[in-house]
Amino acid sequence: MFKMPTVAAALFVASLAGLACSKPSGLDVGEGNANGGQAGSNAGGIGTPSSGGSGAGGQAISDATTYCGGCDLPSSLNGGQAGSSTGGIGGIGAPSSCRSGAGGQTIPTTRGTTNGCQGISGSGGGASGGPESFAVTGSMTNARVSHTATLLPSGKVLVTGGYGATASLFASADLYDPTAGTFAATGRMTVGRMGHTATLLPNGKVLIAGGEDPGENTLTSAEIYDPLSGTFTVTGSMTSARIGHTATLLPTGNVLVVGGGFVEQAQTTAELYDPVAGTFTAAGSMTVPRVHHTATLLTTGNVLIAGGYDDGGNLGSAELYDGTAGTFTATGSMFVPRADHTATLLSNGMVLIAGGYPDLWMAELYDPSTGRFTATCGMIVGRDSHTATLLGNGKVLIAGGYPGLACAELYDPAAGTFTMTGSMTIGRMWQTSTLLNDGNVLIAGGADDESGDALASAEVYAE
Repeated sequence: MFKMPTVAAALFVASLAGLACSKPSGLDVGEGNANGGQAGSNAGGIGTPSSGGSGAGGQAISDATTYCGGCDLPSSLNGGQAGSSTGGIGGIGAPSSCRSGAGGQTIPTTRGTTNGCQGISGSGGGASGGPESFAVTGSMTNARVSHTATLLPSGKVLVTGGYGATASLFASADLYDPTAGTFAATGRMTVGRMGHTATLLPNGKVLIAGGEDPGENTLTSAEIYDPLSGTFTVTGSMTSARIGHTATLLPTGNVLVVGGGFVEQAQTTAELYDPVAGTFTAAGSMTVPRVHHTATLLTTGNVLIAGGYDDGGNLGSAELYDGTAGTFTATGSMFVPRADHTATLLSNGMVLIAGGYPDLWMAELYDPSTGRFTATCGMIVGRDSHTATLLGNGKVLIAGGYPGLACAELYDPAAGTFTMTGSMTIGRMWQTSTLLNDGNVLIAGGADDESGDALASAEVYAE
């Protein structure tokens, strides 16, 4: 389990102290949930769980069996809400500077199949009655986890690969038609894959690269999907086998592929795919090996690569790829080491880093002009393996995540705060989230919050 370095924790708390954040309204307790307790007095903080009686505020979680996943945070982050339950899980407190010193939300001890964040109410959306809502749309032809979803120039969405309810891997692919609200099968990939990447190319085709095949072999192979013919064809192979890597379209039209592998074998290597030549070539190495990191194209044309795992655990470091020089250089480090997080380019050119393993609520912003990360108000619910989607209004939709959360929230860059929005119709983790041309968001597949079974269902978020 990761442990936040004491110096970084102190800096994170100090940064939060200057923020004017407000407590989300209407946070309530659902039946069978752990009751929210008293807030601590210090900035920052995660409340202690309790198993029979009230716990005192301001205790860091250290029990590996707790909802937080054994964060083991240092005392400098004390000050969160106390838990109060019988044999249940205490609430997780948020920084008092971001919640006006009041008790944070309640964390449910039981997570239903329709709302993994039950007990959070009155914040708008969906069943809570606000303007934003999630609505069921057609189902995919197969249940899928660790798949990809790519918006095509036609406005349809290509969904590829993943594994299903029987843990079988799929070579199959679907097309989602937003007008009809239905999925239909399209051509099959040349090999079944999960944990691969899918990148829309300037010519309207999609590059599918790497992943793991049905024989549990990490792949070097890649293929191209042609929307006009609805078929997949083999293209050049990568120089290294990869899963859990990233693939980023550069302004040149080439695709930067970095890192990946298994946690024990995270890679530093990178390569470039040339769509014209149909080949991959080596493109130097990162400063450290990474898997399950993020890679974000900045307005400068550089690529921010942040976090992930190496063989020593979560990474707090970040680096920049300079496409002109073809080099990787270290940039400022995140306050919180994290993997399976999200990184979203905002309209103002900054990058929002949110959540990550294990169930982190902390968020921060990267400023390309300074090369530094600064704290922003944390999410209302800690999560990893979630999705983050930039909306047309400049806000960011955060949805789902481990352990199969249904609740969603919006980040407002102008205010620097998160607020609850509607809940999905079912809890999901490892789902895909795609902004459609009409401004709505398609959320598809993933695993549910009880058994971890793959889901075929999909839904659409509308503002």
